[in-house]
Amino acid sequence: MSLTARDLGLFAGMFAVLAMVAMFQSPQLAITILNMSLISAIMALGVNMQWGYAGLFNVGIMGFTAVGGLAVVLVAQPPVPEAWAAGGLGILLGLMLGVATILAAILVYKRLAPSKLRGLAIFAVLVVGWFVTSQVFGPAKQAVQAVNPAAEGFLGGAGLPVILAWPVGAVFAAGVAWLVGKVSLGLRADYLAIATLGISEIVIAVLKHERWLARGVNNVTGIERPVARPVDLQPLPWVQSLADTLGWSVSQTASVVSGLGYAALFTLVLALLIWLAERALNSPWGRMMRAIRDNEVSARAMGKDVTRRHLMIFILGSAVCGLAGAMMVSMDGQLTPGSYEPLRFTFLIWVMVIVGGSGNNWGAVLGAFVIWFLWVQVEPAGRWLMDTLTAGMNPDSLIRQRMIDSAAYMRLMTMGVALLLILRFAPRGLIPER
Repeated sequence: MSLTARDLGLFAGMFAVLAMVAMFQSPQLAITILNMSLISAIMALGVNMQWGYAGLFNVGIMGFTAVGGLAVVLVAQPPVPEAWAAGGLGILLGLMLGVATILAAILVYKRLAPSKLRGLAIFAVLVVGWFVTSQVFGPAKQAVQAVNPAAEGFLGGAGLPVILAWPVGAVFAAGVAWLVGKVSLGLRADYLAIATLGISEIVIAVLKHERWLARGVNNVTGIERPVARPVDLQPLPWVQSLADTLGWSVSQTASVVSGLGYAALFTLVLALLIWLAERALNSPWGRMMRAIRDNEVSARAMGKDVTRRHLMIFILGSAVCGLAGAMMVSMDGQLTPGSYEPLRFTFLIWVMVIVGGSGNNWGAVLGAFVIWFLWVQVEPAGRWLMDTLTAGMNPDSLIRQRMIDSAAYMRLMTMGVALLLILRFAPRGLIPER
């Protein structure tokens, strides 16, 4: 789908605003907004595949993003030999027993005819399996978590280059999406939303409480990064020479160089995804997906396997979200399960897709840039506005204190107002689907 002059003008205006941030605030802030906008654009692209292509209402984006972030720990972190010696084999055996219990219950369900006996047999298999698994898994987990809990207390990862975690994060998210899709894609749209939201909360709960996996709420820090950190760039002669040329401090220059390195990597990934998504959307497969989205009954009458196609696009979109989650954790250098909240990783991404233009890949990207910029800049702008409006008031005035305190909620109000305005004056988004 080609971009019109109007579309290019919207993107040019967005980048002009970022340039103004670099000029009047700081280059580091502008680059930080750019990098997070690029990651958010990849998430929005994944959601647009599910909703814009197939009409799937997935509100479990947070869970797939977190699974992608977990992949970075499992791939890039070095293994903890003491933890593996203490209970690694027990952890693996317990996991295999758990999987075997589930498979045994499925086998009983398929082999026995519907009856009370089948229900009792499945219940017995699950109870016995749970008891055996807990006897093996429980002590092993406690032993692993007791190994230097202040800094470790988990099994660690494979110690591979962090860049490999990006495709692995996509594969992990795709695997979870396959399991979720098998269970919930036969449900009606509102029930699908409830199911995906609930499953994403389960994923976050596992990350928070299973400390043997990724330290839980203790967080994993010091993760290897794909781009050199600013502190590592500062001693380099060319960085110091560049700082002298620009008239900046060495630390500021190193921070900008590091941020631009991430921006180049993220732009490359986004460009590849856009190219693939556009090719798919304009292919016979893309036309079939839109036909299923617009009228499932007619698509079924034409012999299309709607459920299978829904599962396919659900897996693809979730894999893209998992890729974005891995990219974000690798840039931050840490995994913090407590930071995954539906407001940031589900609601905000949906606003990006709606504002940008559902069904249009370029619209999802533009919406990500616009909404993330507002999300970052509105709160400090709100504080400045409230300080200006209350400048002449008594410092002890209750009204003044309330107005200043309310500045923290400006971003939420702005998101709501932006969404309402778009739905009223451009219901198909800034760059609508053609």
